[in-house]
Amino acid sequence: SSGRIHPVPSPLGARPEKTKARAMGRRPARCYRYAHGKPYPKSRFCRGVPDPKIRIYDCGKKKIPCDDFPAAAHMVCDENQQVTSECLEAARIATNKYMITNAGRDFFHIRIRPHPYHVLRINKTLSCAGADRLSTGMRGAFGKAYGTAARVKIGQVLISIRTKEEKIEIAAEALRRAKFKFAGRQKVHVSS
Repeated sequence: SSGRIHPVPSPLGARPEKTKARAMGRRPARCYRYAHGKPYPKSRFCRGVPDPKIRIYDCGKKKIPCDDFPAAAHMVCDENQQVTSECLEAARIATNKYMITNAGRDFFHIRIRPHPYHVLRINKTLSCAGADRLSTGMRGAFGKAYGTAARVKIGQVLISIRTKEEKIEIAAEALRRAKFKFAGRQKVHVSS
């Protein structure tokens, strides 16, 4: 024998097992980048909305007065688009981590400015074996709540950092790194 393993024939009448539907990954944010239609906030009519990924909007020393942190840097959006709660959270983590390692834990205050109140929907369709009896196509196509996003305009501030004058370059670099978490184009403005 050549060492090959031969498949064992299945007993008579045995059907091949149907593959179970695996949990699908999230849709990419490009599917929800542009606003179509009216805002759709969470309400008594729109229930079962998953919690937004971003829970904390302020990082660092938020109680310190303006005189101690006179310099500010802002990330400004340059497009009309929707920003998902996932990318807001990713940008917050990236900015916070860079500021802690380079500026120090006690020398900044980061604020995430937009809040994701717009509910995103998904029209789930099954794409597994044996789904032809279950799938309804475009019948009843109004989707289920899937996530949340913030609608932002041109010139709207996404992230602000207050810090000391000598650390403003670090804040600008932190915002530059956070830009990669968002779709579209953003600009970093530094106070003069």
